[in-house]
Amino acid sequence: MKATELQTPVYLVDEKRIEENLRILHGVEERTGCHILLAQKAFSMFRIYPLISKYISGATASGLFEARLAQEEMQGENHVFCPAYTTAEMQEICGICDHISFNSMRQLELHRPIWEKAGVSVGIRINPEFSTQDGHEIYDPCAPGSRLGVLKKDLPPHLPKGVQGIHFHTLCEQDAEPLADTVASVEENFGNYLNEAKWVNLGGGHHITKPGYNIELLEKTIRHLRDTYDVEVYLEPGEAIALNAGYLYTKVMDIVENTLPILILDASAACHMPDVLEMPYRPPLFNGGEPGEKAVTCRLASRTCLAGDVIGDYSFDRMPEIGDTLIFEDMAIYSMVKNNTFNGMPLPDIALMHVDGNCEVVRQFGYDDFKCRLS
Repeated sequence: MKATELQTPVYLVDEKRIEENLRILHGVEERTGCHILLAQKAFSMFRIYPLISKYISGATASGLFEARLAQEEMQGENHVFCPAYTTAEMQEICGICDHISFNSMRQLELHRPIWEKAGVSVGIRINPEFSTQDGHEIYDPCAPGSRLGVLKKDLPPHLPKGVQGIHFHTLCEQDAEPLADTVASVEENFGNYLNEAKWVNLGGGHHITKPGYNIELLEKTIRHLRDTYDVEVYLEPGEAIALNAGYLYTKVMDIVENTLPILILDASAACHMPDVLEMPYRPPLFNGGEPGEKAVTCRLASRTCLAGDVIGDYSFDRMPEIGDTLIFEDMAIYSMVKNNTFNGMPLPDIALMHVDGNCEVVRQFGYDDFKCRLS
């Protein structure tokens, strides 16, 4: 099947580009000895977990369900971090995860009888209080009042009995320079814990596969940690695995006029790409320009009842027509994992474009997928 034959809306993941990203990450692993894990919160298309596991060390989860998914569908290491675990979750997690990171001393001690008996490796997430964000406080784990990570003042003088790892995460879609700065700050303020640890987890937000990323500095930072503290180093990128490797195909259903032409699409920002409204950001559009850049400027919006369900204003060489297909790019990440059925909107199909260009519909959704989430 060709891409043009797919029913819209549909997420189309490009297997070739996924593999190109994985080769870059595998190179980092080979040259530094670090462990790179897929952060499933960004990309959880388990159909290609076997491919991913050929190149990197495993996956990391934000809770029990993601941990189960990795255990069932991917070979390799299985790590988890969550701000809080129930007793029942901890009992199951200890049977399927290699590393468990805790967000507080209270959670660590509450579940100690379970993880000690299981013999799983545990770590503490610290809050370096070293912010690297600029204008995206919602994604800043080090923002004032953040619930993520233990502050230095609340840590004991030494790592608690049985704790083997230090975990920290400060980045969001960033290069290696903020990571190097964060590591330097952690060394200055938490160096005694690094000296006692067996592993250190640098979290996610590393845009390693983005063109121009400073891989040399990343690798230098990893080697420095390994050589100085004799620790295993873990990274948990999510976006880097599927960056620029997915599309959302959508059709123009209607056109209304109010100050400018407004295209009503069968795709929704609120339902199918929530980060457009949450972050917010402007998704790239194939052959689309900035407002006023090309001959005709239109607003792209959805058929939900939410007045603000607007993707953005784009310009075109010619006026789009009803029935035209538009292609949003970089839609593999934070799309399938966050979509929803608000307004009873149908979920997009999920398709995979193989290396030869042929497309396979991996999953289709219908009314039952909407109803099963209700009661």
